[in-house]
Amino acid sequence: MPLLLISQSPRIVNVSSIYGKLQHIPSKDLQKEINDVDTLTDDRLDELVQSFLNDFKKGDLGKNGWPTQSSAYRVSKVAVNAYTRLLAKRFPTICCSCVDPGFVKTDMNGNAGILPVQEGAKVVVTAALLPDGSPSGLFYDANHVASYE
Repeated sequence: MPLLLISQSPRIVNVSSIYGKLQHIPSKDLQKEINDVDTLTDDRLDELVQSFLNDFKKGDLGKNGWPTQSSAYRVSKVAVNAYTRLLAKRFPTICCSCVDPGFVKTDMNGNAGILPVQEGAKVVVTAALLPDGSPSGLFYDANHVASYE
């Protein structure tokens, strides 16, 4: 962060996913808490992730409002999105964004994706090259601003 804070054009681009949208968290209470960046803190976000991990270990995901399919991936992306918004709030001089590059052919998905790596990378690079003064804390889906919900 110290280097970013003295940079002429500081950027943070976190790679997320459509599965990082809050609609993928079944609990409306969790959605509401994670979406409220005016009251959410780093510590509380850490507590929520820890709560997810504890529920995962106990087999209580569904009971406690967490997703049950691809749960770790979804919760990690929701957390990345929330953290991006917290960073944008805390460091207004840094343009912080999170992006969904789309369903890219990668080792992680067994190359089942539909987009070549170059296309997925364009979304990330576009966010990194946003003009100075661009809005911060936004979620981009294929180069368009999208909702976190």
